[in-house]
Amino acid sequence: MSLMIPMVIYMQQHLVEVSNADDAISMQEYMKTEQPFYGVKAPERKAVFKKAREHTDVVDFVQYRRLVLWLWSGVYREELYLAMDVAEYYKAFRTPDAFSIYEEMLETADNWDTVDKLASNLIGDLIKDHREFEAKLIEWRQSDNMWLRRASLLAHLKHKNDTNVPLLEETILLLANEKEFFIRKAIGWVLRKYSKTNPDYVIEFVAKYNKQLSALSKKEALKVINKED
Repeated sequence: MSLMIPMVIYMQQHLVEVSNADDAISMQEYMKTEQPFYGVKAPERKAVFKKAREHTDVVDFVQYRRLVLWLWSGVYREELYLAMDVAEYYKAFRTPDAFSIYEEMLETADNWDTVDKLASNLIGDLIKDHREFEAKLIEWRQSDNMWLRRASLLAHLKHKNDTNVPLLEETILLLANEKEFFIRKAIGWVLRKYSKTNPDYVIEFVAKYNKQLSALSKKEALKVINKED
């Protein structure tokens, strides 16, 4: 038996111990998902993961992959959150080989609570250092899966001075006519974040493509700039 199975079971057992039925209902309602929750909030979940690290070491990439994907296949939403916690924590294994893990997770993600962290933290971080993966962003922005299209935007979110501006601009303009709230919001969000690095570019971009961008995207894009004014 893999050492990772006892670690998963260990975390599941401790999630049960700190679960809260009332919180579980409210969390499920908030996320508008049919997937059940234990009712464990982030601080308690992180404490469970800390105990699990003391219980079992993750010593190689194979174990890392198994642990992340086993948690990701969990019945309860907090197990998905733990999968992302694990994926992010073990930095030594966040290599180009891990991209396929994160892509597998993203392709089955079904809401912003999982999509956004996968795209901006795990996937975005790898893409910044390994530009060959930008081909995936080009593929995702044309996907029928709205969450993949959102990810093609949010993967740029934390790139700051390393932002591939032509690719981001091209992606925004390709998706700008969408009516979907989560796409319009993501366009505004990524522009708002980039405005902290290059406000003049964002001001000029919003002005130049005023007719193409939705009111929501423009409002979000200029939030930081307007606040400073």
